Amino acid sequence: MRTPLLALLLCAIALPAAARDQIRIVGSATVYPFTIAVAENYARTQHVRQPAIAITGTVAGLAQFCASAGESSPDIANASRPISAAERETCRRNGVTEIAEFTIGYDGIVLATRKGKHLGGFTRDQLWHGLARQIPVSGTLTDNPMQRWNEIDPALPDAAIEVIGPPPTSGTRDVFIELVLHPGCERAAASAPALADADRQARCGTLREDGHYVEAGEYYNLIVQRLAASSGLPLGLFPFSYLAQNSGQVEAVTIDGVTPGMASILDGSYPLARPLYLYVKVAHLRETPTIREFLAEYASEAALGANGYLAGRGLIPLPEARRQQQAAAVAALAPAATP
Repeated sequence: MRTPLLALLLCAIALPAAARDQIRIVGSATVYPFTIAVAENYARTQHVRQPAIAITGTVAGLAQFCASAGESSPDIANASRPISAAERETCRRNGVTEIAEFTIGYDGIVLATRKGKHLGGFTRDQLWHGLARQIPVSGTLTDNPMQRWNEIDPALPDAAIEVIGPPPTSGTRDVFIELVLHPGCERAAASAPALADADRQARCGTLREDGHYVEAGEYYNLIVQRLAASSGLPLGLFPFSYLAQNSGQVEAVTIDGVTPGMASILDGSYPLARPLYLYVKVAHLRETPTIREFLAEYASEAALGANGYLAGRGLIPLPEARRQQQAAAVAALAPAATP
């Protein structure tokens, strides 16, 4: 009786682990509507289990993605900004050594108000003066004293400075800080050499924390709802795709005189335009071979094309040559060699 049992045990040990049947995705709330649309279409047409997608924000999503190379760790991270050098180093230290990056399309960060407010527009410098933690006062960086927009410029509305936006885990917030607050801080330092100290970006290149910038979580529809219900003049900070989906409730203000739209984001004239990304653990193709098929659906013309179903959700499509490059890169993906 022992011999057959021993043989059975040895066979069980020799067999490879069963492939995981569900793709795991974490990350950006901006990219989520596009990834969930692809996931639903992929599961329906291929008759497979739908990928599990968690909204964590880009920062937290990349932290989870880079924390481990293990089979139970996320396969894909949605990101509304590029992965940083520090995040890549964290990945490397934790054994995540082969990462594929895909650009899925373009988006813009918008500032919007309740429909019908017709607030006009802002320059990036005005936004910096209203939202930076510290600004120059008499040649010294001082906690931001601005309370109302017309204190910055009499042409701006006589309304309290209030911007409802995402938390520190958000890539959208990161990009807003990079495109609006950091340049404003550098301009201030250039005009006043006394401000050019080493820690200035931590002072005039970060968001104020005195209640004028209001964190509203990673779910941008909540920001839209708060704007729609407000009787005042708060601004909401969120991705262009949410503006496109809620145009009956909110309207965008111009930034540096440019209105956010598909054309102005694609040609780069809108100053808060940015690309969106997927990051993939190539080694996980071995345990979860359906990742390649899922990515092929994502990179297809039916999804990413100029008339694809993601354009209908507010994604600004890549130019045709770039889309072809992304599809070819997906097709060339190969699993890492088995150790």
